[in-house]
Amino acid sequence: MNNRKISAFDPQDPAGIDELLTPEEKAVRASVRQLCDERIEPHIAEWFEHGSLPDVRNLTKELGALGVLGMHLEGYGCAGMSATEYGLACLELEATDSGIRSLVSVQGSLAMFAIWQWGTEQHKEEWLPRMAAGEAIGCFGLTEPDVGSDPGSMRTRARRDGGDWILDGRKMWITNGSIADVAVVWAQTDDGVRGFVVPTNTAGFSAPEIKHKLSLRASVTSELVLDSVRLPAEAAFPDVRGLKGPLSCLNEARYGIVWGAMGAARSSLQAALSYANDRVQFGRPVAGFQLTQQKLVDMALEYSKGVLLALHLGRRKDAGTLRPEQVSMGKLNNVREALEICRTARTVLGANGISLEYPVIRHMNNLESVLTYEGTVEMHTLVVGQALTGLAAFR
Repeated sequence: MNNRKISAFDPQDPAGIDELLTPEEKAVRASVRQLCDERIEPHIAEWFEHGSLPDVRNLTKELGALGVLGMHLEGYGCAGMSATEYGLACLELEATDSGIRSLVSVQGSLAMFAIWQWGTEQHKEEWLPRMAAGEAIGCFGLTEPDVGSDPGSMRTRARRDGGDWILDGRKMWITNGSIADVAVVWAQTDDGVRGFVVPTNTAGFSAPEIKHKLSLRASVTSELVLDSVRLPAEAAFPDVRGLKGPLSCLNEARYGIVWGAMGAARSSLQAALSYANDRVQFGRPVAGFQLTQQKLVDMALEYSKGVLLALHLGRRKDAGTLRPEQVSMGKLNNVREALEICRTARTVLGANGISLEYPVIRHMNNLESVLTYEGTVEMHTLVVGQALTGLAAFR
């Protein structure tokens, strides 16, 4: 007979998922949560309202000092933590704001991972230690004004000129672009798509910031303009050709989103639960009404299932058995369900749900971008559809 004591029900962890985490994983989560609570949470609503990310360089250095920039990479000043620990960090970052998690994801899973995976030893030694410390900021140039889900149709071009490369083109919706010290830029060449390490102080490179966003407002989003940017031959990634390079990086970032979206969901669920217990109508808290409880239960169920899926994919990634199609399943499900949780939480808060006094509308607006970037709903649906049927339906 098992006499083990059953722990009390925790409304913050209704499925008891914490019992599946190691002490080391919980410690990483706690350290990221502490930085977010102390450094970012008191200001994030104001940053979102004003559409700015003040003092971003010092914030990036603080994130670097904590070890979360490229934290799942080995060597070159990177922390070398597990994929699950990285996922838990993404969850905590996005529980504060999707823009903050985007800053970390683009730095670590796109720009740093691209250099770590595909760059030369010179690229790695020059950039990765500084990027891991937050002393240099990176961006990742793939999407273009007229090219999103079909990156093979990109118009940015790199051509040979003697021993150099000349890059011409434009990239769009680039997180960190205006503040970056280095850009990883993908371009068409006579040998197919290739990646280039572009210091942003190179002549002909500019990155005007995109304004008037109603989503990811506490994040720097830019256009990259490449006007006859001359680079030495060694600026190109030496071995990778075609879309294998950029798609490998996107898979890393998508994995972080699987976890991060659940952070936004958790924040909104907790706000709704607290509000429902405090808000009195018809003589009692609205949490005591059946329709409100149904909303809270549905949100808690989807949140718990999403975290369990993220944790399962994290364990597979740590074991080296995670497939890209499984990442697509996670990204498709978790962002979609997180967005629905935020929308439902908004209804629990009523009119107060649209106020930045509460985090819900901010998370909801942010997730509209997360739903689209790193692969739209349609693209991930077709990836999973092809895996299920063996038939490609992209064209």
